[in-house]
Amino acid sequence: MPQKRTNRHSRWRELWDISPQLFQLLSSSEQLEQARTRLMEYLDQVRASMLDSSEKFPDWDFLVRRDARRVLRAMFSLRNERLTGNSPLKHLWKAARETDADVDDDFITEFKHLFRALEGNAGIYPGDLIRGIEEADFDTLRGREAAQRRSDFLDGMGDRMDDILARYPHGLQPDVEARREKNRRRVLEAFGGSEADWYNPQWHYRHVIRDRAGLERMRKVIEVSSDQVEAIGKAIDNGIPFGITPHYLHLMDHAPGKRDLAVRRQVMPPISYVEAVLSHMNDRDVAFDFMREHDTSPEAHITRRYVKVAILKPYDTCPQICVYCQRNWEITSPFAENAEVSQQDLDRTVEWVESHAHIMDLLVTGGDPLIMPDAKLKSLLDRLAAIPHLKTIRIASRFPVTLPQRIDDAFVDLLASYHEPGRRIIYFVTHIQHPYEICRETLAAVTRLRERGIAVYNQQVFTFSNSRRFESVALRIALRLIGVDPYYVFNMKGKTEMEDYAVPLARLLQERKEEARLLPGIYRTDEPVFNVPFLGKNHVRAFQDHELISIMPEGRRVYAFHPWERNIRRTRSYIYRDVSIAAYLRNLEDLGEPVSEYRTIWYYY
Repeated sequence: MPQKRTNRHSRWRELWDISPQLFQLLSSSEQLEQARTRLMEYLDQVRASMLDSSEKFPDWDFLVRRDARRVLRAMFSLRNERLTGNSPLKHLWKAARETDADVDDDFITEFKHLFRALEGNAGIYPGDLIRGIEEADFDTLRGREAAQRRSDFLDGMGDRMDDILARYPHGLQPDVEARREKNRRRVLEAFGGSEADWYNPQWHYRHVIRDRAGLERMRKVIEVSSDQVEAIGKAIDNGIPFGITPHYLHLMDHAPGKRDLAVRRQVMPPISYVEAVLSHMNDRDVAFDFMREHDTSPEAHITRRYVKVAILKPYDTCPQICVYCQRNWEITSPFAENAEVSQQDLDRTVEWVESHAHIMDLLVTGGDPLIMPDAKLKSLLDRLAAIPHLKTIRIASRFPVTLPQRIDDAFVDLLASYHEPGRRIIYFVTHIQHPYEICRETLAAVTRLRERGIAVYNQQVFTFSNSRRFESVALRIALRLIGVDPYYVFNMKGKTEMEDYAVPLARLLQERKEEARLLPGIYRTDEPVFNVPFLGKNHVRAFQDHELISIMPEGRRVYAFHPWERNIRRTRSYIYRDVSIAAYLRNLEDLGEPVSEYRTIWYYY
């Protein structure tokens, strides 16, 4: 939702009241560079006072102030102004001197929080999870009394945590299964299927919702808003890849709500996305190639960003299309005639892998390779298994949630025949976004794989519709229940057509520190990462791998992501404009979320 600017004479007042000293330094500086010198000196004085042993700062205040000071100093540097083409200091100086500057309210909001943190008035304690819970002074307690009081305190936190987790049911719970059974019967009726058809992947293939007729059948099963019908219809009419399997359709509630929000948004494009893609129909393969796969493909259908790993893409579509797909620049509609890589091209890709002895791990992805019949998969895997330097082969597929019936005994037997511990390991990597995507068929598919010794890992993409408080925690718990290991949490690719799905980096950091951290270690094995175009994964919880360097006039944070190669070769950092935290919180509020629960988000950089 676009923000509105408040009255230009009053919207800065609260900011200046937070730190009158900063206002005085800015407003009394006749030149911008004079203001820069004064503020840098002031920030250095703050650092000195914080480190002065004669002054006492509690650890919790010290850390918040330290981080805010570091961020402000970086933002006011000439180097970062040059890198971003933006000067936050200039906007602040102009507002202090002339009562206003050409920035949105979200810009001012960011600096309100930075100034509060610098002044030691962030006001974030106690956190919502412990507010109202009696907290003993554990520095004065010892032994059994301390242990009992600590246990009582943790019980209080656990109760609050469980209350929030209850917002996100998974598909193995009896009430959800009962709803799903009704949904399944509606799907079979709408698509003219029998009980036996439900377990036949070919039946689901034939009835993938990908045209106007399928859209009308879908509307017999679930309620779809008029806006959503318009967006889907426009995508279908203009050849924008779209598809939903009958199985996935039955995971949606009859009426849309918070419970199935992530499921619906996974596959139903908003009109903003459709219009953005339409505006680039002639240059889609360039405009939306965020990861620069064109520049990391030494052979057609091969991607290589690392020394020991490569990606092979034998099929460029899926039976179901994820709206925010990383490869929306090349993905075709489900079952398009040209989706399967020709045998000649596939031979070249395998020969490329054979000729590159440093590749020890190969990820077979797409599209979704499981859309290929077993015979063709066998032909490909026979050749890959014969390559001596391949120690691991990973099969990446979303079939465990889009069509788990495909993962039958015959397929698992085929995959297991190449799994030879001590020589070669086969892994299965899937993409489960939300606990509500899980059902009994998903559990059965994962169990078949695990019973044959094949480990299953999950890669979650962190999007608006699965970013609520403890939502990813609920997913991790559900994944472990069905035998899936959490592997990665990806900050969603920074592509403009997917703005409605994007989440601020600060929210990913907040989730890791305040929510994931409360789980046992075996549940939080996933690593939060940002995929840097051309270069690859940046570990976002490693503060030294990225830094906040600016805030744009519209309130977007700007980060420099530092490449993993930085101590190996000369490689430039990647400059990324994030989505506005304030805009993200407004969208949560529109959803009915209690945004006060997210108030510490501003202090993650």
